[in-house]
Amino acid sequence: MKVRGAVRPPGDKSISHRALLLAGLAHGRSELDGLLTGADVKSTARVLRQLGVDISPVRAGGPVLVRGRVLARPAATLECGNSGTTARLVLGALAGRPFAARLSGDASLRRRPMRRVTEPLRAMGAHIEEEGGDSLPLTIRGGKLRDFTYTSPVASAQIKSALLLAGLVGGVAVTIREPYLSRDHTERLLVHLGLALSYHDGAIGFRPSAVSLPAFRLSVPGDASSAAFLVAAAVLAEEGELLVENVGVNPTRTGFLVVLGRMGARVERLNLRDEGGEPVADLLVRPAALVGTEVTAAEVPTLVDEVPILAALASRAAGETVFREVGELRVKESNRLELVAANLRALGVAAEARADDLFVRGTDRPPRGRVDTARDHRLAMAFAVLGTVPGAEVRLSERASVAVSYPTFFADLRRIGEGGTLKDSLTVGGKG
Repeated sequence: MKVRGAVRPPGDKSISHRALLLAGLAHGRSELDGLLTGADVKSTARVLRQLGVDISPVRAGGPVLVRGRVLARPAATLECGNSGTTARLVLGALAGRPFAARLSGDASLRRRPMRRVTEPLRAMGAHIEEEGGDSLPLTIRGGKLRDFTYTSPVASAQIKSALLLAGLVGGVAVTIREPYLSRDHTERLLVHLGLALSYHDGAIGFRPSAVSLPAFRLSVPGDASSAAFLVAAAVLAEEGELLVENVGVNPTRTGFLVVLGRMGARVERLNLRDEGGEPVADLLVRPAALVGTEVTAAEVPTLVDEVPILAALASRAAGETVFREVGELRVKESNRLELVAANLRALGVAAEARADDLFVRGTDRPPRGRVDTARDHRLAMAFAVLGTVPGAEVRLSERASVAVSYPTFFADLRRIGEGGTLKDSLTVGGKG
């Protein structure tokens, strides 16, 4: 396949969630441009509306207007859909509100762990009742919170953001330590809005002021995780070049590009600029011959969502690639760790999950076979990209799941290619 032209990925999913939540808590009307229109972000908007926030329709082509307020008691269960970010961050925002709210989600979300967030929120003073163990549905009754210092056992932006939101709503000081630095979009937004955060001895300190959060305007950059699939398609191409425009290049999100550089791909950053406290750039990508590498545990927080596409690229690299300590993938939208390995094997690639490590040995044989996406958007997109290599015959079990984070993904993937095999080789269903 030859790649050409320019493409712009959808708005950053992590920032979109956080921008909606902070706008919902702010005093006055906020205006959000470039918000992701995927299903997960719409879940956050839906839940905020249930809590009394006025939000215009989340759709492409115009700004989303949010009139914030003090969150009010919902009349029904807060339905979080498939969005773990929605559930965990809303729990933080509700921890200091004096009413009960029940949260639930779809079958996939109801299998995902919540105690990593609910336990520290309980320690802050919130009351949480579980119905079925470490998962949704559950009921939170906010209360008077206390100043809180927490050392997180895992590097998780969702845990950190939930605690920061609890501190903001409850008006209490929060100090958080992580084993490695996770995504810092919440911290950047809070600083951009004029709130004071401190960093001392590896810990984040936040003491909210008595002044209410101001309304704001924000332009959301393109999602680095969505851009990764476009970058990967260009790297795997036989010739050409691709410009991926308006991509957030926050250092806590660009581990994918660092690893790609070690594997032999060169991605240029052009027109570097700042949008709402976030660094943004255009990425110029050309095809490259790849070699295997080792992804360390310290790097994983900066690329955890990109492991499936990096594994797909590793299957085309010379030698073996090892991903260390990626057990967190077991509790994503699917058991990504086992499914990445199993699907690569189904396509003729030597791949294995051993404990919490993933091993992939590259091959030059065309990938052929059926992929079980388990309705996980990142698996569907990663293996769709692998289906663009010459001679590939990749059959996806479904492709509708991409609407969670990148509704126009397949149209964009076809548009950037010239003379590719995607249309013929990439199908839905079929016998494996």
